[in-house]
Amino acid sequence: MDRPNYITPAGYAALRREYDTLFATERPALIETIAWAAGNGDRSENGDYIYGRKRLREIDRRLGWLSKRMKAAKVVDPAAQADRTRIWFGAIVTVADDDDHERVLTLVGDDETDTSAGRVGWNSPFARALRGAAVGDLRRVTLPAGERGYAVVGIDYPRGDG
Repeated sequence: MDRPNYITPAGYAALRREYDTLFATERPALIETIAWAAGNGDRSENGDYIYGRKRLREIDRRLGWLSKRMKAAKVVDPAAQADRTRIWFGAIVTVADDDDHERVLTLVGDDETDTSAGRVGWNSPFARALRGAAVGDLRRVTLPAGERGYAVVGIDYPRGDG
């Protein structure tokens, strides 16, 4: 990946929690189930064995992906942002669209994106268009539904530990 994988401390903790749960809890329990199923004889029609092996491959793939993302992660605490007058990583932004509908968005790492909760990935077209903007700035954003204009109404950053 060419660009840094920025992530908030909370986002990194979530990746770490998922990794630890898969590695320390789910994977060992599944291996136990597979071993039990393998001891039951013919494996060709043994659903516990077949589906257990399939699930184990899925877990191992996910563990590999999580490990890669955590190694590439650059943890950035938005609470430590020095320039709070402009939109940077971790900003909590209030924008108004062309129809004066306001939305509150938080710019987070790509691994933390959840648009239904208002968390927009730092490398998304929307976030890229807003980077560096100040309150009162107007920005045009190209979205799948077409180009829209947005005015920056407010900028805030979390207080405390991320």
